[in-house]
Amino acid sequence: MCVGIPMQVVEPKGRFALCRAEGNGGGELREIDMILVGEQPEGAWVLTFLDAAREIVSEEHARQTADALKALALVMQGETSIDHLFADLIGREPQLPEHLRKPEPEGAA
Repeated sequence: MCVGIPMQVVEPKGRFALCRAEGNGGGELREIDMILVGEQPEGAWVLTFLDAAREIVSEEHARQTADALKALALVMQGETSIDHLFADLIGREPQLPEHLRKPEPEGAA
């Protein structure tokens, strides 16, 4: 299984970019291959796999992904208090993606 890591572009360099992982406390910078998404401006968020950007994402999507990864790390350490990392899911019913929903019957509205 490959897990995507959200990273923010710190310095674009054509085919590559210097990027920092979300929630990494200002930690390690990594050179990320941008060939699949094209050159991105400073501040852009990308989802990376094996040091290659595969998708451009919003800052919110990057934060949610980083929070899910934090939750996974905490659970692996035996922590069970992770609800705060899924605030966008707490208190609402799960929603199916549009393509999996049944169409409403004719005349229903």
